[in-house]
Amino acid sequence: MLGQIREKYQMMFTGLSRRVARGLMAVMAVVIAASALVSGMRPALSQGLPLIRDSEIEALLNDYAQPIFRASGLGSGRITMRIVRNDAFNAFVVDGGNVFVHTGLLMQSDTPNQVIGVIAHEAGHIAGGHMAALRHRIAKDQTRALLLQILAAGLMAGGIAAGDRDVTAAGGAGLSSGPNFVIRSLLAERRSQESAADQFGLRVLDATKQSGRGMLETFERFAQQEYISDTYKDPFARSHPVATDRLNQLRRAVEGSRYYANFDSPQLQLRHDLMRAKLSGYLESPAIVLNRYPMTDKSLPARYARGIARYFQGGRDGLQAALAEIDQLVNERPDYAYFWEVKGDLLMRSGKSVEAIPFLRKAISLAGKKNDTLMQVQLATALQNTGQKASVGESIKLLKASLIEDPNPRAYRLLAAAYYNQGDRPKADAMTAQAYYFEGNIDQAQIFAKRAQRALKAGSPEWIKNEDIIKYEPPRG
Repeated sequence: MLGQIREKYQMMFTGLSRRVARGLMAVMAVVIAASALVSGMRPALSQGLPLIRDSEIEALLNDYAQPIFRASGLGSGRITMRIVRNDAFNAFVVDGGNVFVHTGLLMQSDTPNQVIGVIAHEAGHIAGGHMAALRHRIAKDQTRALLLQILAAGLMAGGIAAGDRDVTAAGGAGLSSGPNFVIRSLLAERRSQESAADQFGLRVLDATKQSGRGMLETFERFAQQEYISDTYKDPFARSHPVATDRLNQLRRAVEGSRYYANFDSPQLQLRHDLMRAKLSGYLESPAIVLNRYPMTDKSLPARYARGIARYFQGGRDGLQAALAEIDQLVNERPDYAYFWEVKGDLLMRSGKSVEAIPFLRKAISLAGKKNDTLMQVQLATALQNTGQKASVGESIKLLKASLIEDPNPRAYRLLAAAYYNQGDRPKADAMTAQAYYFEGNIDQAQIFAKRAQRALKAGSPEWIKNEDIIKYEPPRG
C-alpha cells in the first residue's frame, strides 16, 4: 500500500517545478508513514522514518517524559518516546501512542527544560485528540485527495520552522492548487490546536513544578525564522498562529508562573550534556566533533564525544585511542552504566565480541531493570558471535527477556538465528515472521508465519502469534 501511495503522489507532483517537487518529495517518507498510521497499520511504526535506538538516550527521554504524561492524564508506559535521525529541530505526534523527537532537537537543546517543554506541548496534542481530528478529516474524503492538501500545510509549517525555502515553496504550490475553503478551515483548526497545546503544556509544567522557560525559548527559536512566511499575504496560510501573537501570549503565561525561576538540577543537566555528546560522537564526522569539543574542554561530555569520535577516525590506532578515552571515563564514573556499554559497543564494532562481553554484562548490572532491554539484545549479539553452543543458549534467554517489554525486530531476528543454529527451523521461521510484522512488512511476515505454522504445535504460544499474523488484514485505502 505504501508503494502505491508514493507512486500516486509522484504522479501528482509531475506538473510542478523541479524545485517544488523536490521539496514535496523530501518529506514524502514522513507523510507516507503518517498515512499508514492513520489507516491503522500499527506494526509499521518505523516505516519510512529513520528511527534510532539507544539505551542511554531512551532512559533520559523517559525520565523527561513520564512525569509530563502522568500529569497529562495519559498514564505511565502508554506512550513511547521515539528518536528520529534528522538534523531539523522538530518533534511531532502522528497518533496517541508515540512522541517522535528529532536528533536535531536533542543536540540543539541547551537544557533539559527545553526538551521537556517540547514534550509537554506534544502531550497537549495527544490529550486534545488533535491527531484523531486529523484522521477523521482525512477519512471524510473518500478519495484521500485531501491528503495532498494536508501535506502542503505541513510542508509550509516545516519549511517555516526549518528555514527551507524549497519546502516552503512546495507548500505554497500545494495550497494554491486545492480548494481554498477546505484549506482555510484546516489551517484555522491547526492554529487553534497549536495554541491549545501550548496552554496545556504550560499547565502540565506547572503541575510538575517545572518552568515553561524552555518552551518559550523553543518558540523564540522558531520566531527568528518567521520572516520566511512574510511573502504569504494571507495570514490563514500558516499552520501556527502568527508568531508575535503566540509568543506574547506564551511569554505572559511563562513569566507569570510561580515556577518560572526553577532550573534543571546539575545532575540532570549533566545527563543531558552527555546525551548531546554521545549523539555528536556517533552521528557527526570526527572533524566536526573535535571542533565542537576541542581538547581544551576537559568536561565529562567533551571527553565522551571525543572518545567515540576517535574510533570513527579510523586508522590503526583508532580503537585504542577511543578505548583509552573511554577507560578514563569509566575510572572516574565506574557507576555509570553507559560508559561500559559504549566500550562494549566499540569493541563489537571492531569485531571483538568476546572482549566486549564482560563490559556489556557490567553495563546491564549497573542499569538494573531500568531500560536494559537494548543492552540485553547487544549482549545476546555478542554471545551469538562467539559461535559457542552455551553462549547461543544464553542469548535466547536474554532475547526472550528483552521481548517481554520491548518487541524489538532486531531481537526477533537474533532469536531466529539462534533457533536456526540449534536446528529448530519452525521456531526460526516464526521469529522471522514476528520481525517482519513489527517492521511493517506484512506480506513477508505472513509468508514466514504460514511456513512455520505447518510444523508448530497447535495452541502453543508461537502458534497463536503466527495465527494472529496470518489472519491480520492491513486496511487498504
